[in-house]
Order: sequence, then structure tokens, then C-alpha cells
Amino acid sequence: MKFSSLHIIEPILRALEEEGYSHPTPIQAEAIPLILKGSDLLGCAQTGTGKTAAFSIPILQLLRQRKAVDPARKIRSLIVTPTRELAIQIGESLSAYGRHTGITNTVIFGGVGQNPQVTALKRGVDVLVATPGRLLDLMNQGFLHLNNIEILVLDEADRMLDMGFIHDIRKILAAVPKDRQSLFFSATMPPEIQKLAATILHHPAKVTVTPVSSTVEIINQQVYFVDRGNKSKLLVHLLQNPEIRTVLVFTRTKHGADKVVRHLQKHDITAEAIHGNKAQNARQRALSNFKSQKTRVLVATDIAARGIDVDELEWVINYEMSNVAETYVHRIGRTGRAGSAGTAISFCDAEEKEYLRDVEKLIAKSIPVVEGHPFPLMDHNPVKIIQEQGRGRSGHAKPRTQGGGKQNQRPAGAGRRR
Repeated sequence: MKFSSLHIIEPILRALEEEGYSHPTPIQAEAIPLILKGSDLLGCAQTGTGKTAAFSIPILQLLRQRKAVDPARKIRSLIVTPTRELAIQIGESLSAYGRHTGITNTVIFGGVGQNPQVTALKRGVDVLVATPGRLLDLMNQGFLHLNNIEILVLDEADRMLDMGFIHDIRKILAAVPKDRQSLFFSATMPPEIQKLAATILHHPAKVTVTPVSSTVEIINQQVYFVDRGNKSKLLVHLLQNPEIRTVLVFTRTKHGADKVVRHLQKHDITAEAIHGNKAQNARQRALSNFKSQKTRVLVATDIAARGIDVDELEWVINYEMSNVAETYVHRIGRTGRAGSAGTAISFCDAEEKEYLRDVEKLIAKSIPVVEGHPFPLMDHNPVKIIQEQGRGRSGHAKPRTQGGGKQNQRPAGAGRRR
């Protein structure tokens, strides 16, 4: 299937061709026709599936085809997203796909001065991309109004819930017209998200693409058992491999990210951190340096990394295992995007084995273990690990669930890097 078969107008097709895109991803092929029909949409899609284009393209087309009632440019579509990085990415996509449509967009987010954003709003804009806090701030100051919204998008709703934006979202919903088209995207659909979606959407079409258990199939996953104190040494050891040109490294904390960067810099490895304590311009500079490969290693916390979109990123390293299994899927989804190859390496210390078990249960597969590296876990005992995997937190034996193949019962050398 090609984009041209989705009844997309010529100006957008031309822009897509200029960007080098001819074939839609599965979510784009499903969602674009539904949105163009005017349906509300509930989309369950993981990172890297192409969902930004899945809603950006039809929004541009619908706004282009519908003439604005008021000749003065008022905000006609609002896209709410949890992080600055993701907001910027969406704005870049709208500008790229809409370059021949005459549809304008601007992005507003906190952490920077508001004056340039206010100036852009005063000039008039068709599509506004915003993070919740700055959006409400400028609304309260009277710099923008949402009473002309035709299409509302809530992107990464589960992350907004995790970040405590639920009350902000409800305030935003109260400010937009009830007669509108609503598009709701979330990587996961826990009960709270389903409840929120039910209050926003009216008889929605539903699109589910790439469920959690299969998002990771194309990614080469490996786990290294290593003592916590040796993780930094192992990271430097792995980066001696010249094939790892750029790598995104995940830590659980901001302090941990900065500590990893300092260690890598001591070993003459270019590295920068991206997290919530960094100024917005510093975060954007670090991301730009990483995309251009001036920086070899970008170390990120989970929230800061949401929205990072780097073409052909081949390597992700979980320096610390996440204590939330679904976060693992989000992390490694930064590589292997749109069918490309990718490798995800996880460092697992003794206290993180439980997190690894949760991940394997979620993705319904065992992650191959790399043996024979220079910094093995001192209490690493394959038999002991297998026994531990059969026990719950109370220490009582329990059967493994569907992902629970015995992790280390494989031929010698299995899982080794080649």
C-alpha cells in the first residue's frame, strides 16, 4: 500500500515524497482513512509505530479542505502531549508534511520564556501543539482561547497520567467545544486510561497496532548480569566496539544520568545527559548533537526520553533496569523503529533480577544472557537464578508464566554477542 491510495491530497503527498516516505506504517494505513471520515479515534500504539504522522497528516488535510469561518487565524486544532521533546517533534512533523498546505502550527511548552510563544500565537495559528502546564498558563493569562477547536488530540495519554497531568487535562477539556473530533492515543490501556477515553470520545473507531508482546520481536535483546559497582566499567568496555556509533543509555534517576556522563567523559567518550533538571536549550542542544552524531552517547531518564525520535538508532542500553516492565518496552522501542534493525542491552544487578522477571513475563519471552564478559555478577549462578525465577517475593515457589522459559538453559554460547 502507498500513501497515494489513502486519498491524501496532492500538497501533502508531495511533501511526503520530499521527505522520502511512500508507504504508510500499519497505524497510518488504518488511522488516516478513519480520521479523514471525521470519526473519533482511540489508538493503542507503541512508540516508533508512526502515530505522529497518523494524526498529523489527516489533521492538515481536514483543515486545508475546511475553510475557516473567521478569516483571522484562530486555533482550529489542539494537540496535547506530555513532554517538550515530543511537542517539538510533532511540530516538526506538521511543518514537514504541511509545507505546501498553508496550514500553520506553533509549539508551546514550559521551561523557556513565554514571549516568543505569545508572539507566535498573536500572529494566528491553525494547529497548536502544547504541553499541559504552559497551555493552561497562557490560557489563564488570556493569550489564547480554545473555543474554535475542531480537532483535539491527546497523545501519550498514559504518560500524561503517570506525570500527574490528569487535572490539567480535565481543565483543558472543559475549555474546548463539545462539538469536535477527538483523537486519543496511548501506548497502554489501563482502566484509568479507558475511563478517561470514555469521557472524551464519542463512538470512537479503535485502532490497535503492534501489541506489547510483539513490539520487541525485531529487536535483538541481550542481558548482562553485572554487579552495580561494575556497570560503568562494563559500559566503557562495550563502547570499545566501533560498531556502536551512537547509543541511547537509560538510567532511573537524573543524578544517575549525570554520573554516567562524567564517567564516560573521563574515558574520552563524548556523552551528554538529558533530564528534567536540564534547561530546555541544553536539552535541545544535547539532542541535536546526538542526532548529528557529534555526541556518541545520550544518557536519559525515562520521562525526558519520551519523544526522542532519532532515525536509524541501532543501540539502546538499559544501564539500570526499570522497575516498571512496560517502561522497558518504551525504552527499547527507541531502536528497531519502522522495521529497522536494533539492539537493546540491559545491565542487571542482583537487586534488579525481579524487574527482569517482570519484563520477561510482559513480553512473553526470555531475554538471552551474555556470558563470559569481564565483569560478571559475583553471585551469578545460573541454577540459583532459575530457582529464583520460580519464586515470588515471599520466597514460595510459583509456576512461571507464559514468558518464563528457563533463562539460562540454552546451548553454550547462546546469547553471546558476535
